[in-house]
Order: sequence, then structure tokens, then C-alpha cells
Amino acid sequence: MAEKVLMKGNEAIAEAAIMAGCRHFFGYPITPQTELAAFMSKRLPKLGGTYLQAESEVAAINMVYGASAAGVRAMTSSSSPGLSLKSEGLSYLAGSDLPAVVVNIQRGGPGLGGIRPSQADYFHATRSTGHGDFHLIVLAPNTVQEMFDLTIEAFELADKYRVTAMILGDGMLGQVMEPVDISRAGNVKTFPKEWALTGTQGKRSKNIVNSLYLEAEELEMLNLKRYEKYAEVGKSARTDNYLTEDADVIVVAYGICARIAKNAINEARKNGVKAGLIRPVTLWPFPKEQMKAAAATAKAFVVVEMSMGQMVEDVELSIRCSRPVILCNRTGGMVPTNEAVISAIMEADRTERS
Repeated sequence: MAEKVLMKGNEAIAEAAIMAGCRHFFGYPITPQTELAAFMSKRLPKLGGTYLQAESEVAAINMVYGASAAGVRAMTSSSSPGLSLKSEGLSYLAGSDLPAVVVNIQRGGPGLGGIRPSQADYFHATRSTGHGDFHLIVLAPNTVQEMFDLTIEAFELADKYRVTAMILGDGMLGQVMEPVDISRAGNVKTFPKEWALTGTQGKRSKNIVNSLYLEAEELEMLNLKRYEKYAEVGKSARTDNYLTEDADVIVVAYGICARIAKNAINEARKNGVKAGLIRPVTLWPFPKEQMKAAAATAKAFVVVEMSMGQMVEDVELSIRCSRPVILCNRTGGMVPTNEAVISAIMEADRTERS
């Protein structure tokens, strides 16, 4: 029988992390994700785990590096400006092939910006998380249930591929409360970590965790090998589609925007416009093949996002600009309205008919 609990999005992430075996959390308070850290501060000590409020976001991500190198499941969470400060540490994690889970509950920016929800960290998460050649796996929930489910999956993917997995939410999803079926945790997958720094006990050669390689040839070889792994990860790109089978207008949205878009699509269909939704669940790897397949039958695309237009570039690249792409957006912490999305769908429908 399902065991449902009413939870905030931030709390659902924290509970899922604990159920996934995370016992080490390092963070720093920042709105709108502070409830996640507060939840961990109460729960982890009772479970024999470690909660540590670091002196800064820079310290927090490096503590995650150390814990991960020791072979334990560790995580940190923050909001937009805090993730900027973590960028160097995220690059070090990638350069050392260490698994970790990072949560970004986005707020308006740039700079300190504001505390209202945003999706303006898309480029940071998928393109420029830190210096050097690397990627994170980026998962985008759109319900509190998915914040729970995808957090567990993030730990599994991080360990499987020895990468950092990011949950990219927004301030609204972090604060909204919905019933969560926590029994979905099921049997959490674990993976052997022969590479971890656990002490040799005189039984094996020592392990070394390092991201510094002074020989260019060696570093190139490691980067090429890492990108072979990323190519494998890329095969797992996925979407959640709604009414796309006969759609003339494809709406692309993630997170809270996808929920708004779904309502707008229903209204558009009542008015005779065949619209459908493609919701990327993985932002990296981006579901390029799914977009290309949709472009083969659809006449136009509408991208809904809370930024000046970031994911829209990935949609255009995926379909090689073979169809008109209209951006419906708000920024600075503003949320697109149902009416604005309907208007964009109608505009796209007129575009493809003209």
C-alpha cells in the first residue's frame, strides 16, 4: 500500500537522499532551499550521519569532494548564487571522477537578484558549470513526487557513472507542498567503489584521487575517456510527452513551466489547435533525438521558460532550426501565465498556417 506523506519539495529531496543512503550533507543556508538543509540538520545526526553547515559554499562543495573520495554518498544543496561559488569544486569533482549529488533550487538573478523562482541557471547547469571539459547529469523534476524520485535516481546515476548529478528545480517547486509516495524508494541501487580512499589495511595497493595531470598527453587521454562515458550517458536522455502524437504545435517546457504549459495545451485543444508537450526530464543529456522526431511531424515549437531564453537554444539546435521556434518567457522571478502560453501557442499555429 502506498505510503503518502505531505511534503514540501525541499523536504522531499532531503528525505529521498536519506533513503538513498546519503549520510553526509554539507551546505550553507540560502533562500529558497534552506528547508532542505534544515531537514538534514534534524535527521542526519539521529541516523549517525554528518550534517555540517560550512563556512561558505566553497567549503561545502570541497567537503563533498572529500566525503565522496572516501566512498560515501554525499550531497550539497544551494540556490543560484551559491552554485556559482561551487563551480570550481564541481570541476574538481569531475576531474577526479567522483560521484556526488548537488541540488540547485533556482532563484532570480543575476547577482543576488531575488528570492522568487527562476530557471535562469540552465546554461550554468548544462553548459558552463565550471572550467574544463566536463558535464553533469542534470535532472529536472516538475512535481514534489519527482523531486523525491529523481533524487534517488541521481545518487544511483552518480555512482554508476562516477559523475556529479544535479537536481535542477526552482523556488516554486522547492516551496510547494504535495503528497509524496515515499514507498517508491524501493530497492536503491548501489555500486562497488574499489577506487575509494578507504585505507589499504595492507591488503591492496593504495588508491589516489586526483585532478592534476601535468603531462598534456595524459590529460587528453583522460578527457577522451571521460567523453566516452558521457556518450554512454547520452543514450539515457528522456522526456515525458503529453498529446504529442498528432500535435501541430509542440510546447517544450520543464519544471513548473511544464505544469503551466499542460493546462494551456488543454485550453488550446478546446479551441481547435492541436498542441502537445515535450517535457525534458534530463536537461543534460538533452533529448535531441526526441526533438528531431517531433520536428518531423510538427509545424512549430513553443519554448516556455523562466529566463531570457536558454533552453530555447537547445531546442533550435536539436531540430536544426527546421521549424519556427517561439519563446514564451518571463524572467527575474516572474512566472509565465496560462494566458501567455496559450497566446504563444496560437501565434505558433498562425505562423505554421501562413
